[in-house]
Amino acid sequence: MGWYRVVGVISGTSMDGVDVAVADLTVRGDTIDLVPVRHAQVPYPDDLRAALTAALPPGDCSAETLCKLDTAVGQAFADAVIAVGTEGADLVASLGQTLFHWVDGNRCRGTLQIGQPAWIAEATGLPVVADFRARDVAAGGHGAPLALILDRLLLFDPETPTAALNLGGIANITVLTPDAPALAFDTGPGNALLDAAAQARLGESHDVDGVLAAAGRVREDLLGVLLADAYYAAPPPKSTGKELFSSRYLSDALTHVPAVADADLFATLVALTATTVADACRRHDVKKVVASGGGVHNRALLSALRAALDPVSVSTTDDLGLPVDAKEAYLAALLGFLTWSGIAVDPATGAAGPRLLGGITPGARPVRLPDPIGGTPDRLRIVVPQPLGGLSART
Repeated sequence: MGWYRVVGVISGTSMDGVDVAVADLTVRGDTIDLVPVRHAQVPYPDDLRAALTAALPPGDCSAETLCKLDTAVGQAFADAVIAVGTEGADLVASLGQTLFHWVDGNRCRGTLQIGQPAWIAEATGLPVVADFRARDVAAGGHGAPLALILDRLLLFDPETPTAALNLGGIANITVLTPDAPALAFDTGPGNALLDAAAQARLGESHDVDGVLAAAGRVREDLLGVLLADAYYAAPPPKSTGKELFSSRYLSDALTHVPAVADADLFATLVALTATTVADACRRHDVKKVVASGGGVHNRALLSALRAALDPVSVSTTDDLGLPVDAKEAYLAALLGFLTWSGIAVDPATGAAGPRLLGGITPGARPVRLPDPIGGTPDRLRIVVPQPLGGLSART
């Protein structure tokens, strides 16, 4: 088949902005080639970010508020896509902004990603593939994380149990083990409680570079309260979100211990993320971790993770040619390409089997899908553009 240019777009659980990535993709035999063209993060307007945060639990969100947010996020996504550029693009793939993820016991009952794709289609004239998670949920899965679809193609090592780690608002891992089915699940909070603490204690969106956390000491009493949450002991597949790990959750935990200084609070929350990620990796005998996501820039968190995981090696997707800040946007582009090409996928979140994910909103012209690709590719190759116009493949 020929090359397709796909613009992937998402805003993660940290809700700090819109991540956009432009990728060129094709299939050669059993391999998908992905060329990262460019990527950027476009910050949300302050009032929109504040409104999104207020709509999360324990806040209240009326039908009027939901409608307004769905429109505003759709428009913000459209503006971000236009800003990054659609030259030569064939389609846009949007993972949206998760506003609510409904988990009841060990089942996901529903999930809501806002950011009405019609605004993107209207602004760009391109077809938009969106709402990927809902089909997986309807088939019995958790709808999250979907990163396994990319991770399994890119990182599988026939000799070494490997975990792909994403440190967003929620931390999730994909476990790739020789001679065993791949598995993906949320381990617990990544940056969610750290960001809640930054807002409450500092009036800021986050602890930049983990500077305050590095200056504090871990409060073992608070860490013990936090680690007692039943979520960590529950077996995968499982998923979670800010519905559980919210500002109210953190406030409730703090009522069980004496007053905690700011720096100690951040150090303890860093330890919580590092400990829960490391515990999840150890349960699956992981020997190598490849990390991505905004949490990679928190030096205190990355240092704590390396200490907690030692002697397991920790690298980042930068080493593979896939920028750590843009992995999920490139994941969106890949998901859109797979659906556009008629390739069903199973993200191993508990669904009954592979499904074509997402729905298509037409652009300015009638939708003309390519002929479905026969078979299912089992490898992803990152083809990195070189300064003089050549290409270099990394696997």
